[in-house]
This record gives sequence, structure tokens and C-alpha cells, in this order.
Amino acid sequence: MSEIPDVLSRLPHRAPFVLVDRVTVSEPGSRAEGYKLVAHNEPYLQGHFPGHPVLPGVLQIEAMAQLAAFAIEADASDPGGSGLVMLAGVDGARFRRAVVPGDRLDLRVEVVTKRERLWKVKGRGEVAGQRACEAEILLVRAPAPNVKAGAQTS
Repeated sequence: MSEIPDVLSRLPHRAPFVLVDRVTVSEPGSRAEGYKLVAHNEPYLQGHFPGHPVLPGVLQIEAMAQLAAFAIEADASDPGGSGLVMLAGVDGARFRRAVVPGDRLDLRVEVVTKRERLWKVKGRGEVAGQRACEAEILLVRAPAPNVKAGAQTS
């Protein structure tokens, strides 16, 4: 079981964009399970939607993608085992129920296919046993971008 210090040591993300609070199952090359606790004070909830905060669907997808890094890390068949695992595509995304402050979004991802440095995973999120979101997510291991702090991009 990976708690937040371990999650932070294994993901390149930092607050407020770390969207996995705990990894409860990690089987590299196969699957991972974990969860995100949705707090009332998360910065993106201030404007989505005022008076009726809802965790944006795109962040639910991102949470599944971050968890997927635990399912694909240390994959012995990955020839370029360094670099960042990045989101490359999303198919079949569906949102079945609102995820609101106070909810625990239970996440599951399963590796469907693997080709060189490209993985397809199937992800699912539930709140209190009710399906909240699902998607097929494409991830790629890419070289870490060489961007200097404060640099502007066009």
C-alpha cells in the first residue's frame, strides 16, 4: 500500500495536481487500485461550480492516468524505462454521477495492451459502490521535456 509520501516519490506531479491519495494495489504490468479523497478546499472546486462544487471530469480522467503509472511502472518489457509517462489519448469517457467534496473516488486501472512505450489501460472510478466514471486511456513514456522554470511557450 502506497501512502502520499510514496505516491509523491513515484509521480512527477505536485500540489494541487496530485490526484491520487493512496495506492492500495499495484501490480506492475497488470493493474492498480487506489483512491482520491475529494476535499472541500481543492482550488479547482472554487469555480466548478460556485455553490455546487463538482470534481471536473477531466480531473477524474487525470486521476486514472496518474494511477495507471503504478500499473505500468517497472515494466521489464519497456525498452526506454526512463522519462515521463504522459497522457496520449482518451476513448469512451463516460461520467455517470457527480463526484463532490467529501466523496472518496475509488479508482481501478487495468493494462489492456502494451506496445513498446505505449500502453492502453481501462480505468474506472466509483463512489460508495456507484460507478462515477470510466474510460480507456492511452499513455506513452516520453523523454522529460527540457523546460526552464518561468520559460514561456507559444
